[in-house]
Amino acid sequence: MGDRGEDEDLQMAIRMSMQRGTPEPKRSKPRDAVADAVSGSPEELPEYKTRRRELMAAAAEKRMAAAARVSPSPSPSPSPVKKGGESGRREEDSCLKSVNLSKELSVEEANQLFGMVFGNEVSKGILAQWSNQGIRFSSDPVTSMGLVQHEGGPCGVLAAIQAFVLKYIIFFSDELKDVSCMSQKGPGAAFKSQSVPSYNFSSLTEGEKVRALVKSMGEILFSCGSNRRAVIATLSISENDIQRFEGISKDEVVSKSLQGLSIESALDLQKVLRVETCTSQTNALQRLEANLPLFQSRMGALLFLISALLSRGLDLVQSDRDDPSLPLVTAPFGHASQEIVNLLLCGEAVPNVFDGRMDLGGGMFVKGISGYVEVGFLTLLESLNFCKVGQFLKSPKWPIWVVGSESHYTVLFALDPSVQNENELEGKETLIRRAFDAQDQSGGGGFISVEGFHQVLRETNIKFPPEKLEHLCSSGFIVWSEFWQVILDLDKSLGGLKDSSGLMGKKVFDLYHFNGIAKSDLNGSQVNSRGETPLQRPRLTKLRVSVPPRWTPEEFMADVKVSSAASASESTGKDDEVSKPEPSQHAPLVDCIRTRWARAVCTWSGDPPSIV
Repeated sequence: MGDRGEDEDLQMAIRMSMQRGTPEPKRSKPRDAVADAVSGSPEELPEYKTRRRELMAAAAEKRMAAAARVSPSPSPSPSPVKKGGESGRREEDSCLKSVNLSKELSVEEANQLFGMVFGNEVSKGILAQWSNQGIRFSSDPVTSMGLVQHEGGPCGVLAAIQAFVLKYIIFFSDELKDVSCMSQKGPGAAFKSQSVPSYNFSSLTEGEKVRALVKSMGEILFSCGSNRRAVIATLSISENDIQRFEGISKDEVVSKSLQGLSIESALDLQKVLRVETCTSQTNALQRLEANLPLFQSRMGALLFLISALLSRGLDLVQSDRDDPSLPLVTAPFGHASQEIVNLLLCGEAVPNVFDGRMDLGGGMFVKGISGYVEVGFLTLLESLNFCKVGQFLKSPKWPIWVVGSESHYTVLFALDPSVQNENELEGKETLIRRAFDAQDQSGGGGFISVEGFHQVLRETNIKFPPEKLEHLCSSGFIVWSEFWQVILDLDKSLGGLKDSSGLMGKKVFDLYHFNGIAKSDLNGSQVNSRGETPLQRPRLTKLRVSVPPRWTPEEFMADVKVSSAASASESTGKDDEVSKPEPSQHAPLVDCIRTRWARAVCTWSGDPPSIV
């Protein structure tokens, strides 16, 4: 009887909705309402309209629950403005079509997905790590812009999302509708309006953080989907659960509904996983926001990884990889592989961090990063000579980098995009090197012919004295290292880079490092009667970075004054002070920073930044 009643309600709602095709009378026109009442037309009476809306809402709710059962959150209205007539129905139909795209994975798809992520011999410990990590912001005011990590393993997913969240918070704050922002248009104008050294993350509102998170998730998923689609993975939560927990928040509904849920096999995943495909970015953002309680739940990190993999397409993911037989979550500790991080940063699940692809001969090659990226990547492994990060990841569009260590991923960022800019002399060095390499026919051996050398001098407008030119050309070929030493000793007026002070071209700027794992923080400790009690919270560390120019003499770096005794006697106290390098502090993060800015000197206050 209950089913028949629902069908009758649905049919009645459809008949009512078809009886009138013109827009509802606007409240601003009372004459229309009076005329309708006088005419006695029943479909325009207030009681009739109220009943029609109730039935249509009930019918739509039952259709959505039967077709999708995607989320405890209702689908948001596509527009806050109420629309009637044909345009309103078209918009409603479009929204319903998106919901109707929600579906279960087949058993075969679930097996492929589960095996690709975890392999066939995954431990319960690793599955527990990936089933107990939500995408949630820190409650600590100092680190309120950061996502908190509770479990080891999913940090690669969280760090990649964090990098994009910072991009929106720092450089696109106007898009987050922050009332404290200035009214200039564009991310550059909004950024310039802020006082960079005193940026206060604790002033962020919950709404701004949510919008930054949703936009970041949407951008990543569409990048994985080649900017054509985003697949959103959610969970089936029964209608009984929703009704049983009526009256509490969405977060609590999701949390209580997931009690007892355990993902230990592909079949477990197939039973509860639901996916929907969005081809409109606007609609994808709406669906992500509607399903945000699920992504904030303990299943959030895993659901987002699955969303990214399905957005890319499982077959394409496997073709991206050099060895598709290995699981994406690595044993024995359950860490996110480089393929997962690269998928989230650049949209392709390639396993390497160099630019382009490397030809191994015999028709074999290995794949790296194919183009420019929004946010980048640095790794401690490069400082240990295990790999070489290419320029695509080292020099992203925005000064934000995921930082990899042997066991963890964190985020490094700057508030000022100019930290990546080359100064005049660095640009000159780049120009000279590019001209030299263009004439290098040795396969990267670092030497060129005399004829090629003269071409380099013409292109770079370098004018050597005759005796130096003759000396360089005497052997019949020119070696880069010898050429470069002569350039360093050649006056700027002749096209060289002579800098007796060693300071010309020096850069000083601030970087920030965020580690989402809650650690003891003595800097922010609270003191009670029994002594100092360290706070457990994510860590945000500000670093002062001083980068000497690449051509700075080694004597300067070794803390030896370059100036002669005569010039030193005439110099001021300030000159004496800057003729020596600044005192340096060291931590593994500094080694990562030096893969981007060679010989960088870093200082900070308090505990050293941790990348583990």
